[in-house]
Amino acid sequence: MRIIIFSLLISCALRVVAQDMQIRISAEQIDNLAIKVGALQPSQHLSVFYAPARVTVPVNRELLLTASQPGLLTQLQANLGDRVKKGQILAQMHSPELVALQQQYLTARSHLHLASLEQKRDKTLYAEGVISERRQQETQAMYASKAAIADEAKQLLLMAGMTPGEIDILAKTHKLNSLLNLRSPISGVVLERKVTLGSRLAIQEALYRIGDLSELWLEINIPQERMASVQIGDWVQDETGNVRAKITLLGQSVNRENQTVLARAVIEGETDHLRVGQNLNVQIMQAGLQSGFKVPNSAIAQNAGKAYVFVRNPGGFAVTEVQVLGRQDAESLISGPLTGQEQIAVQGAVALKANWLGMGGDE
Repeated sequence: MRIIIFSLLISCALRVVAQDMQIRISAEQIDNLAIKVGALQPSQHLSVFYAPARVTVPVNRELLLTASQPGLLTQLQANLGDRVKKGQILAQMHSPELVALQQQYLTARSHLHLASLEQKRDKTLYAEGVISERRQQETQAMYASKAAIADEAKQLLLMAGMTPGEIDILAKTHKLNSLLNLRSPISGVVLERKVTLGSRLAIQEALYRIGDLSELWLEINIPQERMASVQIGDWVQDETGNVRAKITLLGQSVNRENQTVLARAVIEGETDHLRVGQNLNVQIMQAGLQSGFKVPNSAIAQNAGKAYVFVRNPGGFAVTEVQVLGRQDAESLISGPLTGQEQIAVQGAVALKANWLGMGGDE
């Protein structure tokens, strides 16, 4: 009854004539009714549903910093969440095994030096005809063998964690040092610390987990009954709209515990506001089969099971039938005889509908 009375009052006050699919109304009357118009927003996406997701690091962008030699951990220089650069010293340890490798390297260099002197001497003697060619070849082979042993000893020091510069200093000073610096293998963020200061570490024992966060993924748990509506290439976004990602993989197995299928989406744009392991509630945005326009729900009027929008024209508003393709919160995706250049009523559609139907119609 209130709707009918409201419609009659508006019709009398404004003297609006509704003929077929045209509502004739002046600009002054539009202002008095607080009717607002807005542009159409092209869109080809439909909201499908919400699903839980977790922020993860791609496995090829995570590395462990491990103890290259056994020893006593004497210093930790990185905390959880710190940004580190490749080659930055993150920890120090004392390793007797490192001293043994240094001694092995110095001994190998000493033998190589003696073999080098013998090689030069025999090369001269062979040129003068004092020794045979066989003797000179044997000396050359001995030198090559000592060089290979020295190179192997150097490689062991590099694998132990010493830098080429530190090895050069060792070769010049012959000063043994049990202190081993452990450096970050990549630039990234410290995601986990696995040891405590003063620990005795075994070889290859993990100290830190470091991740390169320049690329992050979402691992989404999609109910198996919803999988038919999800495709690779669909977009997802969180509830705030600040996180947007594109689905690149759909799992081929169902989780027995919760009957969900894992979907992977690559996050686009800035990721500084995200944290690895963070839980999000994301919305799957399925690509539409046909293009449409995104409009506020308040712009759509329902009558006799059909949907209409009111398109602004010189005489007032044209009542235009549209098809609602989907809804997302306070917005709907519509299609119809629209070019995208039109201005439609986004506020006050109830008053326009009342005038169009004369007696108010059903909502």
